Amino acid sequence: MSATGWIRERIAGPAPGPLPGTATGTWPRLSHALPLIGMLLVASLDWFSNNRVTVEPALTAVPALAAVVSRRTWYPLFIGAVAEAVAFLMAAYNQVLGESVHTATVLAIALVAGIGWVSATLRLRQERALAEAQLVAEIARRVLLRSVPDRVGSVRAAVHYAAAAAHASIGGDLYEVVNTRHGVRAVVGDVRGKGLNAVETAAAVLGAFREAAHQEPALERVAGWLAVSLDRALHENDHPGVEEEFVTLVLIGVCPDGNAEIVNCGHPGPMLIRTDGELELLEPAEPVPPLGVLDPADVRPPIQRVTFRPGDRVLLYTDGVIEARDDRGVFYPLGERLPGLAVGGPVEVLRRLHEDVVRHVGHKLGDDAAMLLLQYEPTGCRLPHQAGQQAAGAVTP
Repeated sequence: MSATGWIRERIAGPAPGPLPGTATGTWPRLSHALPLIGMLLVASLDWFSNNRVTVEPALTAVPALAAVVSRRTWYPLFIGAVAEAVAFLMAAYNQVLGESVHTATVLAIALVAGIGWVSATLRLRQERALAEAQLVAEIARRVLLRSVPDRVGSVRAAVHYAAAAAHASIGGDLYEVVNTRHGVRAVVGDVRGKGLNAVETAAAVLGAFREAAHQEPALERVAGWLAVSLDRALHENDHPGVEEEFVTLVLIGVCPDGNAEIVNCGHPGPMLIRTDGELELLEPAEPVPPLGVLDPADVRPPIQRVTFRPGDRVLLYTDGVIEARDDRGVFYPLGERLPGLAVGGPVEVLRRLHEDVVRHVGHKLGDDAAMLLLQYEPTGCRLPHQAGQQAAGAVTP
């Protein structure tokens, strides 16, 4: 089966089930009875009017309601046919079969039912197109931004990514964690801008990192490799405004013994969370511009060294987190909130942190936001809280 056929099969699914990627349960099944209830109300009102006035024209609204409450294209036509039958019964009861009000009602019901069928058909096609776009975007995300395993070498890892674009699962932020002979290496970056150009640039940087992280023993030379690849990708793809394109990123390498190196190129500094709750912002000693600003030959970022103890965590993030503002324009206070949220495993911490950022903003984030949490935990090492839990579990009452 071709890739296109596989995608369409995934989208279509078993009939008449819901489409992947579309909201289900927007209108409960009981809502399909609303047009029938509407017809019953109109007929009841006409019955109690005692032939003094006819409300038959109100039946024209019933097929329109059917087109709204149902995703089945045939439903407006079915309701229109039922409404026509009810209209003839009401006209016979009111003795207006030969009058213009009945003729106009019958024609109007037929017209509205036809319009409802067209509307339902177009809406269904749009839903399928949206589902296909969402599925393709999800496939692209899994290829570009691969899932991070729970353990990578001597660290436990977790990632959380939220794209700002509506109905998209990928944007200009990037992340990756790899286990190399030089230790665990990770990158988190942010491409200037949004859209397809940002995705192409992120793909070029990630592809270069996945190769350079294994080949280059020095972390600063990995940054140089990324700068060369970025420069080549921007000029080969002929991006508009290539002179203004750049990527901020931070690289980190963690050796099995806990010694870590950090290279920062214009990116927000990582947050180090010690096991005792102490928080430290790992800012570079001297600022380095983002990749794409300097000539690749001039990219020589300094290395910041830090030693991790078992259980220490480091959070790498993009500016979509710290620049998230509430309705008063106050930025999210990551340094204040993080210590209280850093409880539990890495996945739980990032989930709790993302929920707190969204609560601070009060709505969906307006910028891409990526967070990567690494917890230094050598194989076979028991953290203090884990040892305490095991000891408590061993005590019998």
